[in-house]
Amino acid sequence: MDIDIKDLPTPSYLVDERLLTRNLEILNSVQERTGCRILLALKGFSMHSVFPLVGQYLKGITSSSLFEAKLGYEKMGKEVHIFTPAYVEEDFNELLEICDHMVFNSFTQWNKFKDRVKNHERKIECGIRINPEYSEIETDIYNPCFQNSRLGVTLANFKPEDLEGIDGLHFHTMCEQNSDTLERTIKVVEEKFGEYIHKMKWLNLGGGHHITRPDYDLETLIRCINYLKDKYGVEIYLEPGEAVALNTGYLVSEVLDIVDNGMKLAILDTSAACHMPDVLEMPYRPNIINAGHPDEHPNTYRLGGNTCLAGDVIGDYSFREPLKTGDKLVFCDMAHYTMVKNNMFNGINLPNIALYNEKDGIKIVRRFGYEDFRDRLS
Repeated sequence: MDIDIKDLPTPSYLVDERLLTRNLEILNSVQERTGCRILLALKGFSMHSVFPLVGQYLKGITSSSLFEAKLGYEKMGKEVHIFTPAYVEEDFNELLEICDHMVFNSFTQWNKFKDRVKNHERKIECGIRINPEYSEIETDIYNPCFQNSRLGVTLANFKPEDLEGIDGLHFHTMCEQNSDTLERTIKVVEEKFGEYIHKMKWLNLGGGHHITRPDYDLETLIRCINYLKDKYGVEIYLEPGEAVALNTGYLVSEVLDIVDNGMKLAILDTSAACHMPDVLEMPYRPNIINAGHPDEHPNTYRLGGNTCLAGDVIGDYSFREPLKTGDKLVFCDMAHYTMVKNNMFNGINLPNIALYNEKDGIKIVRRFGYEDFRDRLS
């Protein structure tokens, strides 16, 4: 990292606008070569201070709730799509005012709301989420197609007689995967739902496409999109969240104390439980700049957060030099699924949100405080 962070208060999420732009350029190249439309999935990345930049490249946002839809509508002002497992009655009228596409998780939901959609003064395109019952995701919590999943309509429950007014089909079966997985998934989707795709205006391939990862096979993705367009005459949508912000941000933290209980333990001013919950939920071990695996370097530490949760442990790392209080540690790939999932358990404050570009340097765009903790409680 070539950014001078010595004066950056900790903890802080820091997004590098140069890296974000690089990702957006890759995504836009897919749009230009295929004519597909790519949306930012706000469930992965909702840093709206960069929405004007994102909107220069992508076609809009996709949301999973009224609040996400409103954020995209207000802060980006382009296409607003929504999917939710079940729409909340009191939210629906407001969604009708701001959404361009609405995807329904069941024919029951579609039949409940379709007259309100059809009779609305705005043209809103509607879709059904399908579940091809095929996925290569190994962790069930992230697998929309695991056994007894609540997400999407399986072929056994598909109702062709209720397709009047449906413009498209949507499937989301991937998580952090390459385009070879998509190619295999498309074969299953075609076998089960191909006859219905012919009747559609569009097909949404969902998210989970790791398009901006260095080893991602762009040519296979482009071939898949063009194949579907040519065979079925449909418009193709993709809605990545992680791929937009992948490897664009950091979480900068400070060592508060060093203790010893059979091994050296460093307590940080950042927390796995509060600030990077996927470390515990996924689970995974984030990389730290200039750190290695245990015993790779002479000084090994277990890094933990400053909450009272015993399991608030980030992982074991080794360093060339001994850690000391006041040292700054920089966690990598901390833009996606961090800000959108963090919390204030134990009254621990949220990290600042900062943005870097070459013109302005580091700019803190959001600070949090006691009022944010107080006002979400009662």
